[in-house]
Amino acid sequence: MGYAVREYVTEDEPSWLRCRVLSFLGTALFDNVLPAKPKVSGAELVAVDGEVVVGILDLAVDGELASIETIAVHPDHQHRGIGGALLSHARTRARDLGATTLDAWTRDDPPTLRWYRAMGFSESEHYVHVIADHYSSAEEPARAVVPRPGLRTVRAFLHADLADEARLRREFARVHVCRRFAMSLRGELAGGGDDVDHRAVAQDGHRQR
Repeated sequence: MGYAVREYVTEDEPSWLRCRVLSFLGTALFDNVLPAKPKVSGAELVAVDGEVVVGILDLAVDGELASIETIAVHPDHQHRGIGGALLSHARTRARDLGATTLDAWTRDDPPTLRWYRAMGFSESEHYVHVIADHYSSAEEPARAVVPRPGLRTVRAFLHADLADEARLRREFARVHVCRRFAMSLRGELAGGGDDVDHRAVAQDGHRQR
């Protein structure tokens, strides 16, 4: 079946959430689960196959900067150019809203990084995400933070400088490099994304959750 890109409507929410969860499962964002769709300031786009949401892209616009908040393609519908089609629509919307730069923050999943590069984004800033979780090791949370009296830390999400990556990887099981990708909206889209293994990324506009 074919698909169409259109504006998100409220009735899409259950299908939108399923698409996001399933696309994230095979990535470094497997536990980034939302109970409801967040609102964004720029554009809310979906790719649909019939009535089913198979791709999503949320765009936040702040002056001349447009940021991809969430982009995801359902795992059963990848490798069909859906990510590239969503991006093309998002670029047009961002330009119409006055943005001159489009960016995104994402973690270090190789398929996602390949997709951004294939789409013409340039990589720039980096920092480190550390998830200290007692499920990985009972001692990890205590190594990451000092708990208050009467409280026991079981999970912590922390940011760190890229220079500390090697040391942190020795101390914690789950460490990710968070990367910023950006492109000028004055150029042409590099490609359609049909042959790129696009999975999922999620951002909060400037620094990834």
